[in-house]
Parts: sequence; C-alpha cells; structure tokens
Amino acid sequence: MIIGDLTKHLEDWAPPGAAWEKDNVGLQIGSSGQQLKNIMLCLELDDGVLKEALNKKCNFIFTHHPLIFSPLKRLDFETGKQSRLIQKIIRHELNVYSAHTNLDFTKDGVSFELAKILKLTNLRFLEPQEDNQFKVTVFVPAAALEKVAGAVFNAGGGIIGEYKNCSFRSSGEGTFTGSRKSNPAIGKINKFEKVVETRLEFLVNSWKLKGVITALRKSHPYEEPAYDIYPLKNKNADFGAGVIGELEKEITGKRFLIHTGKMLKLKSFKYCNGSTGPVKRVAVCGGAGSDLLKAALAARADAFITADVKYHSYHDAAGRILLIDAGHYETEIHVLNAVALKIRNYISNEKEIKVLKYSGNTNPVKFFKQ
Repeated sequence: MIIGDLTKHLEDWAPPGAAWEKDNVGLQIGSSGQQLKNIMLCLELDDGVLKEALNKKCNFIFTHHPLIFSPLKRLDFETGKQSRLIQKIIRHELNVYSAHTNLDFTKDGVSFELAKILKLTNLRFLEPQEDNQFKVTVFVPAAALEKVAGAVFNAGGGIIGEYKNCSFRSSGEGTFTGSRKSNPAIGKINKFEKVVETRLEFLVNSWKLKGVITALRKSHPYEEPAYDIYPLKNKNADFGAGVIGELEKEITGKRFLIHTGKMLKLKSFKYCNGSTGPVKRVAVCGGAGSDLLKAALAARADAFITADVKYHSYHDAAGRILLIDAGHYETEIHVLNAVALKIRNYISNEKEIKVLKYSGNTNPVKFFKQ
C-alpha cells in the first residue's frame, strides 16, 4: 500500500475542501507514491513525536494541527525549531499529513468524538455549513440514464447525510438541430430532432463538483450534453461546526461539572454558571469554539463545552448557559481514537502495518499548584 492510498481514504472522510479556506491541510511533506510502513498519530508534531516515530519505524505521521500553517520564508537549520524538524523529516524520508479544520467540520470528527466521550446521544451538527453545495441537473436520453447516473454517483454526487445515490428523475422531450459540423449521437445533421429524455437532478459538494462534471460529460452519449449548475443555500447534512446532543438523563449543573472532569480526565477547568435548571441538552466544540456560543444558546443547550474562551464570553453566558472551557488539547486529543479506527479498518489486510498513537503529551499548557 502506498501513502496516496491512505491519504485518499482519509480525504473521503474529511475532505480538504471542507476545511477553512485559509487552512493548510493534506500531505505537507513527503511523497504519495512511497510505500506505507507504520503510522504515528499525534495532535501536533514536535521532537518527541518525531523521535518516537523513528524508534517505532513509522514513515507516516498524522497530525491534527498542521506542522506548516503559515508560508515559510526561510529554513534555518541552526536556530529554527520548525526548520530543524523539517530537516529531520526529509533526511529520514518521512511523510507528514495534516487534517485540521476539515477534521473539525466532518461527521465523526473532532466534536463528534468529544461528544461521544461525554456520553451524549442523538448527535447532530450545532451549526451546519452552508454555501458549499450545488444542485446539478442534466438531461439524458433514456437508454443512457443509468450509465450517466452511475458515473455521477461514483464521482461523489448524490450524497445526502447517511444516504448515497440520491437523485430525482422526470421524463420530458428534448429538441435540437445539429449543424453541419456536429456529430449527433441521435438523429441526423441539420435535422430538427425530438428525443425522450430524463431530467436527472442531484446534489454535490463544492469540492466534488469538478470531478462530477467531468464524469458526467465522459459518460453522456451527447457531443454537447445539456446541464445546469445551481448554487444552493442548503445546510449541509455532512459538514458543520460543533455538535449538540443529549445526556441519557438530566442532571444538576454540579453533577455535570463532575461528569465533564471525569470523562475528559481534567485536573481543573474554567466555567461560569448557567441557569439554575438541570442539564440535559449539551453543545460541544473541540478546540477554540466560543464563537458558537450564540448557536448553542439558540439551540437551547443547557451547557456548552469548548476551549480558549474569552473573558467577555463568560459574561455573555452567565445565568443563561453553563459554559465550560475544558482546554484546547483536552477537547481535541480524543479524535485520534476515531482516526486510528478509520485507518485500522482500512488497512485490516495489511497485517505488517501498525497504527500507533504518540505515547507522550504535546500540550504546552501546564498547571501550577501553589
């Protein structure tokens, strides 16, 4: 198995196109054609991770936080910490791959895994993404309908939530007259033709659109297939920010604080009190998600767990929702369990390849006790 096989599998789950537009995700260093050996998973890459990866004979390092985020202006191997890491990675022919905000925004990604750790059920996106879907309509002669539909579906069109191969079909009559330079698949040159056609409609995510249209054109029998592309404002069922779910039973705010600390194995955390009522509906966002406070309130959540909360956000939440800052590392590290499972299921026949999680801790935040 080569590196490119694994990265394609990961990107089918967490596509780079779903990431924040200014993010830097995907294969950051390496070669997609290199043979895959052992795999090391970490939240971010540092000297400790690199040392363990080399000791465990890993040549693929998966990170959540990109090693290269901002454009590099220079590689200083004498004093540059990042530069020295890159030098070692290249010297040992390692491959570094990052899934950042695309993993934040995908189903069963960062926030979903956080919600599962907290034992929440009935999970759905707190704020689904918008403006990243299109509806494509194409007109196909009846005899070629299944061939075109199959090509479109295989290219990633027609997916809605947990359903694939989704389309709408209606029959009608198409007309055309081909010029002397045309090469019609049906009818004759310079003759007005009428053909029974099916109007095939389906949704496609923006990052799949180019590939879907290419597949449509290649599979369509017409020299010039007629199709329309409509931008949509629909909420995307498969990608979004944060998650909202429910506890099995409602509990007091104090009990929920204890529950949060226990499930996330926290030494301490910051919070502000919400209403005096019980906690049942809970919103979460792994990492810095305090911008979703309004969405959590609009969803009538009793509690909201995220990280990197600003002082004034506590004021906005006080008396309205139990707001918990559980730490950036602490709310994101659990996603490596989901990544490990995705990879292990995919390479189950490759018995010689090991999937390892970094045994150390890359969290730079420490707690001081007087």
